[in-house]
Amino acid sequence: MSSTAVRSRAGTLRALTAVGRCHLAGLLGLAVVACVGPAVVGALLLLPVGLGHRLLPPAAAVLRRCADRARERAARWSGVPVSPPAPLPRTAGARAVLADAGFWRDLGWAWLEPLAGGLLVAVPPSLLVYGAFGAFVQPFVWRLLDDGNWYAFVPVHSTAGMLAALLLGLVFTAAGLLLAPAVLRLHARWSRLLLAAPRTTELVRRIEQLTDTRAVALDGRADELRRIERDLHDGAQARLVALGMRLDGATRLLHDPPAARAALLEARELSARALEDLRDLVRGIQPPILTDRGLGDAVRSLALDSFLDVRVEVRLAGRMPAAVESAAYFAVNELLANAAKHSGGDRVDIVLAHEEGRLRATVTDDGHGGADPARGTGLLGVRARLATFDGSLALHSPQGGPTTVTLEIPCASSLPKTSSS
Repeated sequence: MSSTAVRSRAGTLRALTAVGRCHLAGLLGLAVVACVGPAVVGALLLLPVGLGHRLLPPAAAVLRRCADRARERAARWSGVPVSPPAPLPRTAGARAVLADAGFWRDLGWAWLEPLAGGLLVAVPPSLLVYGAFGAFVQPFVWRLLDDGNWYAFVPVHSTAGMLAALLLGLVFTAAGLLLAPAVLRLHARWSRLLLAAPRTTELVRRIEQLTDTRAVALDGRADELRRIERDLHDGAQARLVALGMRLDGATRLLHDPPAARAALLEARELSARALEDLRDLVRGIQPPILTDRGLGDAVRSLALDSFLDVRVEVRLAGRMPAAVESAAYFAVNELLANAAKHSGGDRVDIVLAHEEGRLRATVTDDGHGGADPARGTGLLGVRARLATFDGSLALHSPQGGPTTVTLEIPCASSLPKTSSS
């Protein structure tokens, strides 16, 4: 089968899936307005007589679960994220529910969804069903009727009218398939308009997130400083002390040139080791190739050092901020190490790109899959490193593989400083 035919079948399948999702969204909207909405309104009306104080909290909790499912569907089906409001307290009374802004948003969505969103998502399934009737049923039934019939605005009293109805049915069917994905995205935006958390809630969450990431960054900086101090103390500093002692001993052996020469040769060896320790320390802080040639060439150097078959594709037009490049470099380094130790594969593909104001690094290995951040600290450390820059880590690792990790960091790109070819 040719690639064009495969793409056509995949496009048709996506369109049919979108039509089915439109139909399901309409049914779920009707279920909410028929069951949950009246229960909540009934509880509100019973507040003056006291019974509503007991009925409102559980009814509001059910409504919140339905709204949360709608938020999840919008993100999963159309890629439109809908930020949820603050959760209702488990022991919330009627007064707490009435004071919650998210509750009133959920209630407004429950009543408006069938009227606007429901009518919107009903268009593609209606076009598809009506078009299928005109294309596949109408040609066989019009002769059974004495006076014929009408299909849309076409009178079907003859073969010519039947052919016109058939053609119109095909047009309706195609229109339903083509409109379904766009209608589904439009419905998701409508849901976000009704269900997204208030601006004040988003600002409070943003402040809390920045506070947490700042604390993580400060802790990470302190740990890094302690590591550097430990490496200096145990490595280069110890060798330099030994070097000084060896030079001091050599000065006492000047009367014995062969012994003095041997002591100086040993001192030279110690100085070379101390220099190598310092170079290793500098590489751990900021690799020179990353500073001089940028992220693309630095990741290529990691690929050359790995015993796996690593292929790197770089689609970066310029340099990123130094801190962002450093975070991405060490994150990719950790992912390569994880692939080498745990994946069981022998090939890794790395793609670096800057799109829509975000640096994106995708690392895919051909291993056995099943990666889980909860079973180790490597991915958790990468996620914490990226959170400092408001970045994210997405992991897809089904059993049997492959494992794909996508890193994203918001940043701006500057003009290229050096060539990465």
